[in-house]
Amino acid sequence: MKPVVEMQEVKKVYRSGSRRRQVEVRALDGVSLLITEGEFVSIMGPSGSGKSTLLHVMGLLDRPTSGRYLLAGEDVTTLEDEDAARMRNRRIGFVFQAFFLMPRYSALRNVELPLVYRGLTEAERRRRASRALAEVGLADRMDHLPSELSGGQKQRVAIARALVQEPALLLADEPTGNLDSESGREILALFERLHEAGKTLVVVTHEREIAERGRRILHMRDGRLVNDEVLG
Repeated sequence: MKPVVEMQEVKKVYRSGSRRRQVEVRALDGVSLLITEGEFVSIMGPSGSGKSTLLHVMGLLDRPTSGRYLLAGEDVTTLEDEDAARMRNRRIGFVFQAFFLMPRYSALRNVELPLVYRGLTEAERRRRASRALAEVGLADRMDHLPSELSGGQKQRVAIARALVQEPALLLADEPTGNLDSESGREILALFERLHEAGKTLVVVTHEREIAERGRRILHMRDGRLVNDEVLG
């Protein structure tokens, strides 16, 4: 299978304080990993372990201090902000704990938004967004506003928005954190279907039950990858 995420000794260091008394925090401390096409990978670790920082570096929301990162075979380690934004738009889909939907826009319009920057016609944007919403089971809710949707349905809209660009990589940060148990199970079942359809997924979670929906669990502690657990 083709590599989608390839990291080599990636470090992310934050510095604070004065020049005389500078404090250095190693959010990532030499992470090396490989995620191939079609994998479903979970990332676990205690608060402050570096799991969210790792996801942000994967998603080009943050730049590593050192090391090398290849996304779908392309070295993206030192991309300038504008180039990184274009790469995110083309190659990466995001799902967050908060849904980040535009409240005055319909579900369809929310899903269309990432396509606006691609210069597609309105008809093509609508066609792709409609297909993405149907893929997550919301073909009958396309014209509804976020306020007219349940929490689980809002997260489905967010997932459709992440999928509409047909990204190489789908990243999710605590995607069931704002949902009740039943809605959370529905979202995880949707992720499993996406995995079975060949999507590459990486999910950050602090819950073992959720992590076990994936096929690998990366365990983080103190900015390091301490265990790469392959599930049977």
